[in-house]
Amino acid sequence: MRLLRSPLPCLVLVASALAGPALAASFEFAPAPQADLNRIYRLDRVTGEVISCQYGLQEGTIGVTLCFGAGEGAGPQPPSEYGLVASRHLREAGIFRVNYRTGEVSVCYVLEERVVCTPQTTPPPGGTAPGSAVAAPSGSRTTPGAATTRPQ
Repeated sequence: MRLLRSPLPCLVLVASALAGPALAASFEFAPAPQADLNRIYRLDRVTGEVISCQYGLQEGTIGVTLCFGAGEGAGPQPPSEYGLVASRHLREAGIFRVNYRTGEVSVCYVLEERVVCTPQTTPPPGGTAPGSAVAAPSGSRTTPGAATTRPQ
């Protein structure tokens, strides 16, 4: 009977077997914080692309999965390290997309059967004035209480 003198070959095999699935995990999933909404968001951690899916009723079946593709601002962004963060606001259907490398943040939500995201932003040096708002995608609705401008 021959014994291996070094455990190194076995360790290399085990490490490579474990690394494969870990490298393939490029998506993150998070539920919308809204308490009465059965929606989840999916984020590509490298590209920042966001989609959303939810359960829907369909007569004569057990139901269907409805998915909403990436619309304005929700498509691929510059490669980085992105994540999803849900607020703790029980009536909020959107979710925050964060860039862990740059500190930029945007808000993503479903609008007219597409996921849209506000432009990624960070506060300017020195902060912002209280009550200032970041612009939403064109053609989108503003949040009640958000700053708006009037035509001159």
